[in-house]
Amino acid sequence: MKVFKLDETRIFEKDLNKFLVHDSPYFRIINFNIKAGKVFPVHSHPVEGELSIVVLEGEGFFLGDEGSKTPAKPGDIFICSIDEPHGMEAKTDMRILVTIAPPL
Repeated sequence: MKVFKLDETRIFEKDLNKFLVHDSPYFRIINFNIKAGKVFPVHSHPVEGELSIVVLEGEGFFLGDEGSKTPAKPGDIFICSIDEPHGMEAKTDMRILVTIAPPL
């Protein structure tokens, strides 16, 4: 069993801070911290699989294809195919937890 303390990665030194939480052949978990007003650009990956984005802290928007924006607040979960365009925009300092399966 592995325990990772997310409160220790509450760091906003750059526009986007990235912390690898877990990496295995089955899935990868990454904690991203996005400063208020910054954007994690919309992107996709040309592979099969799924990802989830859980908002841990802060408010902003899930970003998608063709400029779509869906409000995001703590406790919200966005789930999509890895090849579907996805990104985030932070209104306030925002922390998200991304799970990718299988890992890229």
